[in-house]
Amino acid sequence: MEDVCEGKDFSFPKEEEKILHLWESIQAFKTQLERTAHLPEYVFYDGPPFATGLPHYGHILAGTIKDVVTRYQSMNGHHVTRRFGWDCHGLPVEHEIDKKLGIKSRDDVLAMGIDRYNEECRSIVTTYVKEWEEVVNRTGRWIDFRNDYKTMDPQFMEVIWWVFAQLYDKGLVYRGFKVMPYSTGCKTPLSNFETGLNYKNVSDPAIMVSFPIVGDPDNAALVAWTTTPWTLPSNLALCVNSDLQYVKVREKVTGAVFIVAESRLSELPIKKAKEDGLVVSMKKLSVSSSENKGVIIDKVQKTKGIDSYELLQKFSGSSLVGIKYKPIFDYFSEFAESAFCVVADNYVTDDSGTGVVHCAPAFGEDDYRVCVAAGIIKKDEDLVVAVDSDGRFTKKILDFSGRYVKDADKDIINFLKVGL
Repeated sequence: MEDVCEGKDFSFPKEEEKILHLWESIQAFKTQLERTAHLPEYVFYDGPPFATGLPHYGHILAGTIKDVVTRYQSMNGHHVTRRFGWDCHGLPVEHEIDKKLGIKSRDDVLAMGIDRYNEECRSIVTTYVKEWEEVVNRTGRWIDFRNDYKTMDPQFMEVIWWVFAQLYDKGLVYRGFKVMPYSTGCKTPLSNFETGLNYKNVSDPAIMVSFPIVGDPDNAALVAWTTTPWTLPSNLALCVNSDLQYVKVREKVTGAVFIVAESRLSELPIKKAKEDGLVVSMKKLSVSSSENKGVIIDKVQKTKGIDSYELLQKFSGSSLVGIKYKPIFDYFSEFAESAFCVVADNYVTDDSGTGVVHCAPAFGEDDYRVCVAAGIIKKDEDLVVAVDSDGRFTKKILDFSGRYVKDADKDIINFLKVGL
């Protein structure tokens, strides 16, 4: 038996390289497949990586786990075919081509021609094959690169459609709706992975808006805090937390009456108030996923204590449920019977804002869920979406029709100010 060096003279990497050389010299993987060809087949579906990038730690970890599973099944008397694959569809490939050709929008693609664009995408699929093979083989994984497959292969796509057809014929396919991240540049929904590809810290306006309560003896208004003014034209509900305590207070100077979470009363500014509309002018905030609910707000123009307000009433959030309020826009008046009321859900917290959240079900996953549960909209029915695929307001939003939503933030804020 060959002596094994010990201590500082022993090198794991060198020993691994010796084993890899041995496997290559005896064609170990190929020989195993030949010897097990008559045995029962074990099918292992291996999700392929994107074809546009280099392998990283996550690929190495997942690949090692997959290798353990397939080796175990081989040793237990199965024939295990292992083919490497490439995911050629989706935004990662398109993103690379867009950078290469300076493409900025879907219209640029159409001008170029979809056939030419697809050919450009196909051309980069094999860019990193050599690097992938070196890394994967170095990790000791047994998998066939010579007989690989690509999701753009017609045969592969036809199989996927055949499988989908089987599911459909068995009644296992249904149509539903889900609020998802969306790219107005690519005109397509985004996966969580794709959403993070170009993550940036940005500045957005944070505003407080008052929604007058219908029939309130004190002419009180619920105050909601939002960082997405462009969603206000699509507001259908206000959401509170049933377990939080809320207060009705009167501003001593102006006499305006507001309802907010008790713990957020100090957030109300001392500012001349009106019956409805904007309570606080635009502030700037920095968005960061590492902070509370993704938001850090510059806490300026705070009240000088609750002495600025007269406490009129204190009550639980649950007592607010069902109260109707006056919408600040009338674009969705057809929903008046079921919408523009207070609902409750635990996703509303008192760590930021006012304890009152404005809900636009077409633009928020929680908004959609809460509005469906409250019967304001019906699950899986077509939503009235006030924004087109280019991210511009539709004709339904008369005052801002054709405006890109983020560009319209200031317009909406100014519109509310004028309406005070």
